[in-house]
Order: sequence, then C-alpha cells, then structure tokens
Amino acid sequence: MGEIGSSEFRAQFWERPLETLNKREWEALCDGCGQCCLHKVEDADTGEVYHTNVACKLLDLKTARCSSYADRRRFVPDCMRLTARNSGSLDWLPQTCAYRLRAAGEPLPGWHYLISGDRDAVHRAGVSIVDRVVSETVAGPLEQHIIWPDGMEGYEIESEGDPWDVD
Repeated sequence: MGEIGSSEFRAQFWERPLETLNKREWEALCDGCGQCCLHKVEDADTGEVYHTNVACKLLDLKTARCSSYADRRRFVPDCMRLTARNSGSLDWLPQTCAYRLRAAGEPLPGWHYLISGDRDAVHRAGVSIVDRVVSETVAGPLEQHIIWPDGMEGYEIESEGDPWDVD
C-alpha cells in the first residue's frame, strides 16, 4: 500500500462516506486494532453474542495484523468481509472501529493513525489486542474465554445452587 499522502489517496478520504472510498482508501481506514479478528460465541437460545479473548489463527498477536490477509478466506472460509453496506450493522465491531464510526457519520478518534500519523498509537491507547489475547491454536473451548463486560451492576450470583444462575 502506498503512503497516505500519495496520489492514490484523496485528501482526508477518511471523512468521506464509506461507499465513496476506493479499495485502497477502504483498506487504509482500518486502525489495526485486531478486535474484529477475535472469536465470538453466540447463545443458541437467545442469539446474544459474547466476545472472547481468542484470536483467529491468522492474527499476529504481536502486531494485531492478519498474517495472510490477501488469502485469509482460503484458510478461514468464514472470515467476515466488511463492506460499506454491512459495517454499520455489525454490532460486534468495537465502538472504536473506524468502519463503524464512519458508517454512523462519526469522526475518527485522535489516536487513529490517519489523524495522529502514528501507527502505534492504537496500541498505546489500549485499543488493540496486542498483549491481551491468545491464539485459537492454543485456547481450548471458546466458552472458557468469554470476556464479560465491565460494570456488571444489577447482577448477583445466587448464594446457593448453580453459581452461573444470575438474577
């Protein structure tokens, strides 16, 4: 990929509507957090989706980048392809995701490399998966890696019976 200031990128393309971006601009919008490459677990009864700290086998855990991006669908057939059409409706994308933000007409955060000029700012901001996840190749059952949301106010664990039965 060329430099952001090169002629293959329009000035401040990240402020444009997603559907107007060319392929290079679309790819450059990614902040490199790696969160979209974490496995999710869906409750078969409720349809609720839970996040895990388990990364796709192709995700480089040191850089938060796919180790085989161009061929990822060959190795991971169910790898989700983000598009201008679906990026605003994928609730499992992190709230900081540039695609999700831009689909909602929101600006990019200050740490985003297109704003800050620093590709490592995403890691320093604590938004990336670096040093926070394990690979699916060593994780074991995904259910054991569910990340529960912060602030579980209103939930109490029963003192008797099943410890996972909550009010």
